[in-house]
Amino acid sequence: MRPVYLDNNATTRTDGQVVAAMLPHFTECFGNPSSSHKFGAAARDATTRARASVADLLGARSDEIVFTSGGTEADTTAILGALAVSGGRDEIVVSAVEHSAVLEVARQVNQSGRARAHVVGIDARGRLDREAYSRALSERTAVVSIMTANNETGVLFPVVELAREAHQHGALFHTDAVQAAGRMEFHFDASGADFASISAHKFHGPKGVGALCMRRGARLASLFVGGKQERGRRAGTENVPAIVGFGRAAEIAKARLAGDVARMRALRDRLEHGVKMLAPGAVVLGASEPRLANTSAIVFPDVEAEAIAIAMGRAGVAVSTGAACTVGAMARSHVLEAMGVGVAYGAVRFSLSRDTDDDDIDAALSLLPDILVRFAARKTAYAA
Repeated sequence: MRPVYLDNNATTRTDGQVVAAMLPHFTECFGNPSSSHKFGAAARDATTRARASVADLLGARSDEIVFTSGGTEADTTAILGALAVSGGRDEIVVSAVEHSAVLEVARQVNQSGRARAHVVGIDARGRLDREAYSRALSERTAVVSIMTANNETGVLFPVVELAREAHQHGALFHTDAVQAAGRMEFHFDASGADFASISAHKFHGPKGVGALCMRRGARLASLFVGGKQERGRRAGTENVPAIVGFGRAAEIAKARLAGDVARMRALRDRLEHGVKMLAPGAVVLGASEPRLANTSAIVFPDVEAEAIAIAMGRAGVAVSTGAACTVGAMARSHVLEAMGVGVAYGAVRFSLSRDTDDDDIDAALSLLPDILVRFAARKTAYAA
C-alpha cells in the first residue's frame, strides 16, 4: 500500500508551486527588505506582493497583515499585546477547547496574577456555552480569544456573534483562525474580530510563517522590539522566502477554495459513512454542527483510539488521535474532556486536504475491519 496521509490538521504538504516561488529568494533575490539598494527593494517588493495575497485570501487590507513565525506567535501577540494596552482592564475570556497556544497564555497570566482568565465550557456537540460566555464578559474584560474552527472536531464557532457581544462590553476580540484560513470562507472584515491568527503550513504553505491580521485602529503592544519592521508591530528581519511562499499558498488556496471544499466534504462524508457501516456504534463528534469540510473525529466503541491510530500508522495510513503525547505518557484530550464524551477511548481524527483522493479513503476503510476485530478481541481477553 502506498503511504496515505490523513493528518492534515497537523500540517500539509508544501505545494510544489509554493516551493518554486520561494527558491529564488534564497539565492537570487536575497536582499534585506529594510535595505535601500536594489537588492533590498526587490525583497521588499516581493514581501509587499505576498502581503497583498494573504490579505486577499482573508478579505483584509494589506496594512492589516503582520507577518509572524506562525500561529502560536500570532495568538500570543494578540492576547498579551491587547492586555498590555487594556487601560486597566484585567480579565480575559477563552474557550475550554482553544489550542494550547491560547490556553497556556491564559493559564500563565492567570497564575502570575497579571489577569484573571475565564474559561468557558462547551457541550457534548462542541458548542460554546453561550450563557457562560455572557456571564464571563464584563467591563473588566480586556480581550476575548475564541477559535474559528476547532482543530480536533472541526466544529465552527459563531465568531461574528461572539465578537459583537465582546465589543458591547468594550473588549477586544481575537480569533484563532489557523484551521479555518484556506479551508473555508473566512472574511476578516465581516467576522467582526479585531485580530485573527493564521498559519501558512495549514494550507500547503511553508512552516515557520504565519500572520496576525490586525484591524485598522486596533491597538496592540509589540512583543518584539528593536526594529521598525511590520510598521513597527513586529521587529526582526522578515523571512522573505517563507513570506513569498505564504503569499503563493494564499493565492492557490483562494483560487481553488470552493472546489476543494466541496471535494473534501464529499470525501469526508464517504469516510464517515464507511466507518458507520463497519462500526455501527461509532460516533462522529460534532456531526450535527457546522464544521470544517476536511475534519472528522470519530469515537469507536470499545476500542481505544490510540490503538487504532498506531495500527493504521504501521500499515501506512497516517491519522491522529484526540490525545497528545507528552514526555512518553498519553495525556487526555482537553477537547474531548470539555465535550464530556469519548474520553475513555479517545477519538481518531481523520483530516483531509486537497491532496486527498478516493484511494486514500478506501485505504483507510480497508484497514479498519481487521483492526477493530483485533483490538476488541484483545480487550475482551484482558477483561477476562
